[in-house]
Amino acid sequence: MSSFIPETAPFNEQQRAWLNGFFAGLTGIQETANGSVASALAVGLPGAEPEVEEEEDFPWHDASLPIVDRMEMAEEKPLERKLMAAMAQLNCGSCGYLCQTYGEAIASGEEKNLSLCSPGGKETKQMIKKLMADAPATNGTANGAVANGAASNGAAAWSRNNPYSANLLESRPLNLEGSAKDTRHVAIDLTGSGMRYEVGDALGVYPVNCGDLCAQIIDRLAADSQVKVATPLGNTKPLLTALQEDCCLKDPSDELIELLIGRTPDASAQDTLKHLLAEGVPEGFDVLDVLEVAAGSTITATEFLECLDPLNPRLYSIASSMKAVGDQVHLTVGKVVYEREGRVRKGVASTMLAERIAEGESLRVFVQPNHGGFTVPAKEDTPMIMVGPGTGVAPFVAFLQERAAKKSPGDNWLFFGDQHEAYDFLYEKELTDYVHDGVLSRLDTAFSRDGDKKVYVQDKMRENAAELWQWLKKGAHFYVCGDASRMAADVERALLQIIEDEGGMSAEDAKAYLKTMTSEQRYVRDVY
Repeated sequence: MSSFIPETAPFNEQQRAWLNGFFAGLTGIQETANGSVASALAVGLPGAEPEVEEEEDFPWHDASLPIVDRMEMAEEKPLERKLMAAMAQLNCGSCGYLCQTYGEAIASGEEKNLSLCSPGGKETKQMIKKLMADAPATNGTANGAVANGAASNGAAAWSRNNPYSANLLESRPLNLEGSAKDTRHVAIDLTGSGMRYEVGDALGVYPVNCGDLCAQIIDRLAADSQVKVATPLGNTKPLLTALQEDCCLKDPSDELIELLIGRTPDASAQDTLKHLLAEGVPEGFDVLDVLEVAAGSTITATEFLECLDPLNPRLYSIASSMKAVGDQVHLTVGKVVYEREGRVRKGVASTMLAERIAEGESLRVFVQPNHGGFTVPAKEDTPMIMVGPGTGVAPFVAFLQERAAKKSPGDNWLFFGDQHEAYDFLYEKELTDYVHDGVLSRLDTAFSRDGDKKVYVQDKMRENAAELWQWLKKGAHFYVCGDASRMAADVERALLQIIEDEGGMSAEDAKAYLKTMTSEQRYVRDVY
């Protein structure tokens, strides 16, 4: 692809790639046959250098299709397309790529980490491993170093492969006493880093595993916590540090289960492990669980680490605009803690941000540019409709900060929902202030546990169907942030029904209308 931005221009590699993609889009690169804008979107993310195949259709790029069907569609395709079909098809950006470009990066050898597709989970990871095992070896650059490394012009290039060590400013509870949730407003200091972000971008956070969990694993292995080991990320560290910093302890790999089957003297434990291997591990079942099933087995620390996946960064939607907060970045983080089989389980990044890092201590971060037009409209008078229940409100706090700072004249409508209004109205003061100041034209809330009947954001959309349709007719952009499998799917069904009913369309015409909105980047989702 042609370069529109000179090497001497004061941009890092990711910024230059995004700008090249933007200008390429302006000069006529078209949509792919399935309606996705593959040009400017692809080059806005790491590893997205391959030329766009404008004529190629990707029938498997449909999140509603099971992986078996997607793989059948890609059966006769090249390796990179088979790998793409194995992804979750959300283009969520959590891997640092799009589904297409992640598959291409793996196939070329530029990306060695096969476990980055978080929404795809175990089935994606297993399928990728199978495809790669059957494929000829590649000689690409490990971990996408060319795309993600330091900028050649010497400018700061903090990235997934070169994160910035930033200080935590605060981790403030947003829920009030009585809530069943613990949601935090997290503020991080970027002073002196040179890092910049736009509203709609995500912040990558490298987590550190809980020390107690690591100590229990080492005890189960009967290993020396200070023995030097090679980690899944290619580092050499003491075992305890390696487990904390470099290893995924959430999902036991098939390789670990297979190793333990051969080392476990107990027949009953072998049967349990074989069942786990065949059927998959239960939700919440982690590496320590599988070691406890295989109690009595003997494996070395080196063998154990060879069976672990790397600890990947977590991406959080940025909840701030630099026009409002300066050299800070804010997040909205829901702390994950639950009990399973007598042991407390903790979300590695969320509990780190909520309780394991003190104010003033450091964490490693990088900016992941937004994808698919998930940012405020370029025309400041364009109306916005935003649907963000729970922590999905995060990017829309940023959107509103941006529009308030720029005094944008466009109308803004937010649908927010959670469990209880009294305890769980996240950013209540900020949002109600925006209503009073006229920045937020409409605020509709749905608190599902406050009445006899559960009410969700999609129900509020239906209640306001006529007005919502009028906003769409005026060219409003419609944004959704949150859970892909439930909330976002329900919101899309409600939106299609509103288009059909209020627009007097057939179901097929409503789908075509929404597809047009998507291709025009007027219907944009940040889902996971």
